[in-house]
Amino acid sequence: METENASVKGRQGAARSQRSHREVADELRARIRSGVLRPGQRMPTQARLADEFGVERGAVRRALRILESERLLTNVSKGSPATVAGRPGQPGPPGPPAGPGAVPQPSMAGLPPRVTEAFAAEHVQLDALCLTAVSLTAAIGEPVRQIHAGQLKPAKIDVRVLLPSRDIDLAFPSPVDASATGRLQRRWLAHRNAQGQVLRHNLLTLRSTHGIDVHVTFRALPFTPPVKLYLLNGSQALFAYYTVQRGEQTVGQESMDMYDAEGTRSALFAFERGAGPRDTTFVDQSRRWFDALWDTISSELVLTS
Repeated sequence: METENASVKGRQGAARSQRSHREVADELRARIRSGVLRPGQRMPTQARLADEFGVERGAVRRALRILESERLLTNVSKGSPATVAGRPGQPGPPGPPAGPGAVPQPSMAGLPPRVTEAFAAEHVQLDALCLTAVSLTAAIGEPVRQIHAGQLKPAKIDVRVLLPSRDIDLAFPSPVDASATGRLQRRWLAHRNAQGQVLRHNLLTLRSTHGIDVHVTFRALPFTPPVKLYLLNGSQALFAYYTVQRGEQTVGQESMDMYDAEGTRSALFAFERGAGPRDTTFVDQSRRWFDALWDTISSELVLTS
């Protein structure tokens, strides 16, 4: 056994500095999420972690700071080893569950706690692709409230939102009778713009009230998205399907037979970097997909009727 351990350490020493601090953070995050490292437990020393992962101590410190910004660790900057964070009265790992074992929840139930957790980071990065941004606007309410209450203190917030363009014929919502398309399109457009304006106003207000560096940008898609996607701090991807159904709704004072999808009740699936190869790949590919849409076929979006 000692000979085997020595050879492992030798290989780690040879690979020193070849693993990035983000890879170290991914592995430690997975241990915390899976319960291998439990709330209240002391982490190994930075020297032991550097030896285990075959990296310099500086890489370990940067990895630990990432996990501290995600509220998974505490006391990272102190002399003693960091401690796995926890919530009073909750024996499991902190934060909403993610990974293969996470149970999907309706968007309006699953999104707000994850967005609030994401706002604990010093630099909040939130990307969304959706139909109207109603779920996102609602989810932003709690972290904004906690910022005003002094419970969250991000230094920078970057939000990017992809929404359907006003210049396309929407696949949904759409009337069964094509002659009513114009009225339904105008209603959807007013709803999209109102939600986006509230979202932008609530976030940009944090500039003047708390001095936070806030950027909120919208771009328009040339198609109706069949799914909704949220990317949180580059570490989580939340994904849900828009399931189209036919039914009657009231538009103005008229009952209309139409095709539509209720996004707030869509089951939200959570994927997290470091929770395994499946989750890490899904998060990375979702980021690449979003960035590609943002940088290529999307266009400027102005929130006016």
